[in-house]
Amino acid sequence: MDHDWPQNIGGKPAFDWAHNMPAFVDPMFELMVFCSAHLMSLTFLIRNKMYPGAKPQNPDPRTTDDKFMMEFVSDDVETIKQLLIDTGVEEITVKDA
Repeated sequence: MDHDWPQNIGGKPAFDWAHNMPAFVDPMFELMVFCSAHLMSLTFLIRNKMYPGAKPQNPDPRTTDDKFMMEFVSDDVETIKQLLIDTGVEEITVKDA
């Protein structure tokens, strides 16, 4: 059937790459999107050190329960501290780097 009188019966594929290639365009595109999404997610987790077994990076354990925390890195500590006091902050902790 593939040499003498090739016939397309029931959507049977041909035996050469040029005739079969259009059937693989859509699956290859979907596979590319699938792989890039998963690799992007893995890259995000690795770059942010959030992979399984990584050491937690939570600076204050109370933030997981009912507290909200803001962390500032600045040389002008007094200005930021006064601004936070004026807005009614509960607690201010200053740590040296």
